[in-house]
Amino acid sequence: MSNESNGNGYGPEKPIAIYYEHPDWFRPLFQQLDERGVNWLKIDARHHYYEAASPECEYSLLFNRMSPSAWQRGLTHGIFYTLNYLAHLEAKGVRVVNGYRSFAHEISKAQQLTNLEKLGLPYPKAHVINHPAQALAAAEAIGYPVVLKPNIGGSGAGIERFSSPEQLRAAVDASRLYFGIDSTALVQEAFTPRNGIITRVEVLGGKYLYAIRIHITGETFNLCPADICQNTRGEELRRIACPVDAPKTGMKVEGYDAPRQVIKDVERIVELAGVEVGGIEYVFDERTGQQLYYDVNALSNFVADPVRVIGFNPYARLADFLIEEARRHEAKQAERVAARGGS
Repeated sequence: MSNESNGNGYGPEKPIAIYYEHPDWFRPLFQQLDERGVNWLKIDARHHYYEAASPECEYSLLFNRMSPSAWQRGLTHGIFYTLNYLAHLEAKGVRVVNGYRSFAHEISKAQQLTNLEKLGLPYPKAHVINHPAQALAAAEAIGYPVVLKPNIGGSGAGIERFSSPEQLRAAVDASRLYFGIDSTALVQEAFTPRNGIITRVEVLGGKYLYAIRIHITGETFNLCPADICQNTRGEELRRIACPVDAPKTGMKVEGYDAPRQVIKDVERIVELAGVEVGGIEYVFDERTGQQLYYDVNALSNFVADPVRVIGFNPYARLADFLIEEARRHEAKQAERVAARGGS
């Protein structure tokens, strides 16, 4: 295992573990934990292993920050490994934030659609397919334009839009459709966001935290909120979670008060998916005017320069949430031991 420990201050007796693989995204959280002097450690997924017989009692809590886009950084193997590790931890009684169920939804757009259907919430029409030969029939049933999405994506990776049967047929014939690391893809109705706006709602502890509206340019499917470098007043935003050399997309962002019904919808979505920390995205389709939920993110990077955009620092609230959850779980564990007579 690869662990790096920090801090000896207040908080749980055993360390809070942050399981991650991206070198830049989580620096703001690490800073908040350091400022609180809490006992915590890093677990680098890139070099991790575990023993099946391990009691896994050294953590007060583990926060899963594995990304579905890790395959873009040479860590394809770590994605499915993480599912097994999370299952192992939970079987041993470890408190895991964004655990097995959450990560299973994070790496399956197909499961996300099934949940939206179960909840009766609107989403873009879609077919789930497992071979390029199925793409044309799926697109014909949905109607053009369509997008093809790998089931396991991340940061808009592998998404391609097709406006006609000829375009899609050419891609099929050239064997250039990308189905991702689980050989599964979605053929989905392509929507045009009304007024070029998508809305992202963030949750913490499964409850509404804040919302932002992103004014897109139409040039990218990567809508990482930490990578948007301007607000709607044209002011440059300080990016603190994505790499400093991340591409400037031209998108703009503003804080937004989500309607009560949206908050209810989002909290139902994350409850069903087991997502405690994450973001849900929706649009109003320009053509139909219909509201469509289209993305569930269990790994969520908060908006850049958050105090300026939304009025507070969500990383501070995240750190406090983790500390409180760790202390609460430790207390419950101590009660169980006492009930067994201290054995």
